[in-house]
Amino acid sequence: MSDASRAPVREAVAAWCAAQPAPGPFQPGVTPVPVSGKVIGEPERLAMVEAALDGWLTTGRFNEAFEARLAAWFGLPHAITVNSGSSANLVAVSTLFSPRLGAAAICPGDEIITVAAGFPTTVNPIFQNSAVPVFVDVRPDTYDIDPTALDGALGPRTRAVVLAHTLGNPFDLAAVVDFCARHNLWLVEDCCDALGSRYRLPDGATDWRPRLPSADDPSLWAASDQPQAERHVGSFGHLATLSFYPAHHITMGEGGAVLSFDLALRRIAESFRDWGRDCWCATGCDNTCGKRFDWQLGELPRGYDHKYTYAHLGYNLKISDMQAACALAQMDRLPGFVEARRRNFDHLAARLSDCTDLLALPAATAGSTPSWFGYPITIRPEAAINRVDLLQWLEQHRVATRLLFAGNLVRQPYTQGRTFRVPAPLVHTDRIMNDTFWIGVWPGLTTEMLDYAADQIRLFLGRDFD
Repeated sequence: MSDASRAPVREAVAAWCAAQPAPGPFQPGVTPVPVSGKVIGEPERLAMVEAALDGWLTTGRFNEAFEARLAAWFGLPHAITVNSGSSANLVAVSTLFSPRLGAAAICPGDEIITVAAGFPTTVNPIFQNSAVPVFVDVRPDTYDIDPTALDGALGPRTRAVVLAHTLGNPFDLAAVVDFCARHNLWLVEDCCDALGSRYRLPDGATDWRPRLPSADDPSLWAASDQPQAERHVGSFGHLATLSFYPAHHITMGEGGAVLSFDLALRRIAESFRDWGRDCWCATGCDNTCGKRFDWQLGELPRGYDHKYTYAHLGYNLKISDMQAACALAQMDRLPGFVEARRRNFDHLAARLSDCTDLLALPAATAGSTPSWFGYPITIRPEAAINRVDLLQWLEQHRVATRLLFAGNLVRQPYTQGRTFRVPAPLVHTDRIMNDTFWIGVWPGLTTEMLDYAADQIRLFLGRDFD
């Protein structure tokens, strides 16, 4: 379809968007205050219609453009899309079990350090690959891993660390990366809630950069002599993951991505995403390697079509080009979205700052500039408040809340009977399970909504909000 023939369709989409009524004024107690949501408009709708008119449907030109732009945002050479953030974690962790990595590959029964205070799909791929999660506690102020617990969690079969940046707050990357470098461990950063968060290593810290081992050097890390600067989270580990569910920083409806610094890791990740195939040709392309009918792999006859040769126990986790088109348009909004989340977080912090005798408010990790996913609050013991009562009060007044995901994964029904290790009591994780919740900071919230949410918390606490 020619560009000129698409003009009437574009005009119709633009006219429809212009005709949509603006949201009405905020009505306290009537208008919902959601914890999350999407912000899309004419650019996203136009892009999705353009992709629909292409009729390509699976990953195509919009996906190629989005992957390139996403990788550039992180300062990394490689990004591949998948159909969810959960799939991104599955692909990233599975990549480290690939026989392509030789002696560096993780094996079933090996241990991977993580935390129990988070979302299950950060940890599930460890179970799904028959490895053993080792759960350590978190810090009560940042809700991220307590790095002082790492040494006590190390065992003879420890091979990796897999952690999420909780609610957009970067974990202590200086400590975690240094631990991984000293013990030659893989690092996967789950950035599903942290797109746009940044971190700067402290002065004097070794700037360890991930690398792939070789026959001559088995190390997974190398010290960099580059000037230290603030970098996006996701650019510190061997692999990183993102989610583009509507609740997240940008959206394509459903979707996610895996980021990598190395072509070999990208190709392994793509293989797991694309049925486990050995071929790395893009959709619709043939013979990228130049020897499609000249491979000898496995016990197949020489010359067996490389497009139908499989190296991994894979899946089909690709997205549609319409999804990629939406996300590509969202990239233009991303800096504004990140700034709005930080501004909304700061606004709530100021409105609740005199409630710290009853509520523990969150703190950004030292050296970080978070792109907040939510505003976590923990009820102090001395407040003598039942969390359920407070949450029901807020829900009654149309202020949505969420718990910090699974609370403590080792206490969830699905982990009972599974193999994992807990080297020390999860004291703060249990406190989060019992006393923590969060409210929204997403860009669709107005100042009036934020004030109303803070006022309802203050009212429940018996605090003046005039």
